[in-house]
Amino acid sequence: MTDTLTAILPVFLVILLGHALRRARFVPDAFWVAAEKLTYLITFPALLTANLARADMGTVAWGPLMAVQGIAVLAVAALTMRLRPRLGRTLGLSDPGFTSVFQGAIRPNTYVGLAVAAALFGPAGVTLTAICIAAVIPLVNALAVACLARFGDGQGGGPGAVLRGIVTNPLILACLLGLLLNASGLGLPPILGPFLDILGRAALPVGLLAVGAGLSAGALRQGAGAVTVASAAKLLVLPLLVWALCALAGLGAMPTTVAVLYAALPCSASSYVLARRMGGDAPLVAGIITTQTMLSAATIPLLAVVLGIAAR
Repeated sequence: MTDTLTAILPVFLVILLGHALRRARFVPDAFWVAAEKLTYLITFPALLTANLARADMGTVAWGPLMAVQGIAVLAVAALTMRLRPRLGRTLGLSDPGFTSVFQGAIRPNTYVGLAVAAALFGPAGVTLTAICIAAVIPLVNALAVACLARFGDGQGGGPGAVLRGIVTNPLILACLLGLLLNASGLGLPPILGPFLDILGRAALPVGLLAVGAGLSAGALRQGAGAVTVASAAKLLVLPLLVWALCALAGLGAMPTTVAVLYAALPCSASSYVLARRMGGDAPLVAGIITTQTMLSAATIPLLAVVLGIAAR
C-alpha cells in the first residue's frame, strides 16, 4: 500500500504545482498554451511511439484489453443517454448541459493516465496504457461528436471538421506508428530511438503541469447535480465495470490494474474545447473537469491500493 501511494501521489503533486504556478503567474499565461500544444503534438506522441515500438506484443493481451475498454465505454455512454430525460426533469438540465455530462462520463485525461501507469509499472505500464488509448480515444471522440451534433446548440464547427480531427489525432497516429514499427520487426533505429526517448522524457512533467494550470476554482460553482452525476459515472461506474469485464476476460493483475485506472481517469480538457466548438455547455464541462481532477487525487490511489490487495 505504501509503495503504491508513494508512486502515485507525486503525480498529483506535480498537477498541484502546475495550478499553483498558474495562480502565482510564475510564467505568462501564454506559456501554458504553448506547453499544452508541445505536449499534445510532440512529446506525448514521442513517448507512445517509442514504447509501443519496443514492446513485446506477444506477451500483451491487447485484443481483450481493447475489447474491455470499448465495451465499458459504450455501456456507460448508453446508460448516460438513457438517463437524459430524467436528468432534464430532476436537475433542469438543458440539452447542451447534457452533452457536458455525457463527455464527463466517458472522456479520460490521457496525460494523468500515462503518468500513473509509468509510476506504477514503468515502460510496461505505458505500453498497456497506449493500447487503452488506441481503443478509447477514437471511440469517445466519435460518441462526443454524435452527442453534440444531436443535443448541442449548433454553434461552431460541424461534425465533419471534428471527425477529421479524430483521424489526425497525434496520439492515435503515434500509437499506430509504434505498432507498425513493432509489427514490421524494425523497432526503433539507433538514432530515432534515443531522439524519441529524449522527447518522451519531457512528456509527463510538462503534461501534468499543464493539467494543473488548466484547473479553475471558479468552475467549481457550476451545476452541482450535473457535476455529481458525471463524476459518479466516470470515477466510479466506469472503472468498476472495467474491473468486472477484466475478470470475465481473464486478464492478469497488471493489465487489469492499468485498465481500471485508465477508466478511472478524470475528464480531459479537450471536452471543454469540443463543447465550445459544437455548442455544448462549456462552463459546466469546465466544472466537471476541475471537480473530477480534484476527486481523482483520492479515488485513483484508493483504487490502486484496492487492486493491489485483490491481486494478492
